[in-house]
Amino acid sequence: MPLATQAFLELQDIREGILLLRNGGLRGVLMVSSINFALKSDEEQTSIIYAFQSFLNSLDFSCQIVVQSRKINITPYLDTIKNLEESQTNELLKTQTSSYVDFIKELVKDNNIMTKNFYVVVPYALTEILGVGATMKQVKNLTDEEFEKCKSQLWQRMEFVAMGLKRCELDVIPLTTAELIELFWSIHHPGEAEQGYFPEILPELLK
Repeated sequence: MPLATQAFLELQDIREGILLLRNGGLRGVLMVSSINFALKSDEEQTSIIYAFQSFLNSLDFSCQIVVQSRKINITPYLDTIKNLEESQTNELLKTQTSSYVDFIKELVKDNNIMTKNFYVVVPYALTEILGVGATMKQVKNLTDEEFEKCKSQLWQRMEFVAMGLKRCELDVIPLTTAELIELFWSIHHPGEAEQGYFPEILPELLK
């Protein structure tokens, strides 16, 4: 019998915007914007490079940079155009709108247009609170007080990382529980995500 996807994930739970791993680790995820480095002046480029170098040198813990490439989802845009088409009273405009929808579909299909999202994963180990001798039972049965302590320490790290990246002219926001669920779901269901389909639970969580 095939195993469910969950059996292969290191992820145990998502709680208050925090990833809890099976091995006792915690992770916070920051979504980071991009900048068009090539359009910056020489002085601006140098300033950004030095700011990023300074940020890396200031870290006393490891971070993971994740780049997610996904086919662009044009479903919401096409739905808007189709609604506009249906509301058209001028037959010529209605025909042109329909042709435009077909054109956009073919453009995306033939050119494989991609969108990229950038994330920084910030780690924290439960052993830093529970001690190096912590057992897996302790990890799986984390008390509310222990979780709050770990969350506080992890958030301090995330804020430190966010401040360093903002000095590099980047926008940074932490992902919420709902956004983390959507991210993991889309990773394991890329086809549905590219078409704009999400299970009913996701729209409710993302409100």
